[in-house]
Amino acid sequence: MSALLLALSFAVILAGALLFTNAVEWMGHRLGLGEGAVGSVLAAVGTAMPETLIAIVALIGAKEGSDRVAIGAIVGAPFLLGTLAMGLVGLFAYLYRDRRAQGLALDAHGPTLERDLVFFLLFFALSLALAWGAPAALRIPVAIVALLAYPLYIRRTLNHGGDVQDHGTLDPLVFERRPERRMDPSLLLATIQLLVGLGAMIGGAHLFVEELLDIAESLGVEAVILALILAPLATELPEKVNSFFWVREGKDALALGNITGAMVFQSTIPFGIGLLFTDWALSANAALSIVLGLAGGFLAYEALHRRGRFGLPAVLVWFALYTAYIAVVTVGA
Repeated sequence: MSALLLALSFAVILAGALLFTNAVEWMGHRLGLGEGAVGSVLAAVGTAMPETLIAIVALIGAKEGSDRVAIGAIVGAPFLLGTLAMGLVGLFAYLYRDRRAQGLALDAHGPTLERDLVFFLLFFALSLALAWGAPAALRIPVAIVALLAYPLYIRRTLNHGGDVQDHGTLDPLVFERRPERRMDPSLLLATIQLLVGLGAMIGGAHLFVEELLDIAESLGVEAVILALILAPLATELPEKVNSFFWVREGKDALALGNITGAMVFQSTIPFGIGLLFTDWALSANAALSIVLGLAGGFLAYEALHRRGRFGLPAVLVWFALYTAYIAVVTVGA
């Protein structure tokens, strides 16, 4: 029964994320935001929200072990985005290089990509530096900095986010059922859809935490391991499918912004919340996921920002980083 409820929670979370992401993209279009800003802020926050809500719900839950689930969710998502998700985007670019007008060259908003990766590398490295369980006197100031850094990032990204997203890249608003208005929805209807999606994600996240702890207990497995692997795969990766199709079409700014923007969000807001409400004493598996995620981020900076192209060697290394972690965790379990 727990497995069925866990699957149900996945479905609710992902349905909510679909509504949320679809709504924020239309809101970005209506507000005239640049393509880089839509990918790195609106779409990225929408896809990162389920994982963040899982962490928040776990932190406020009274069940034993819920704080371990929260930490696993907080560090697991950036790790997956910086390794497996980045590798899949690179793989799609490589496989469809003949279809892409720019081939393997990167056609993205350079300043936005650089800003995303620098923010991510800085704050994800901080999460590793404090992984020994730093005292509150150190954790709280760093948490405040992390929480304040994200609004600063949003401001800079919105002010320097590139060209406005092309109308043709948007799917019809789900809540707009009138055929003549499906590609011309109102901002109000998009906002309503956003709130409904957010509510679905909150409810799904609550169910997910409860069932994850029950399954971990029945299997005799640490809940943090399931949170590190299962939660990101269920809540982050499916929502990155848009990135795979965007990169195939040569829309690299949207494809990468959707991933790197989520990496920034996950390494600042959830990290700050984790510092405030846990002792941030990470397990060896959690610390390893940060190390490998940082390696994936450095590779993205070198291959995508500095060299400005997708390459098969980088793709293979991204996949190797993720596979290595799964192997270590599996053997250790």
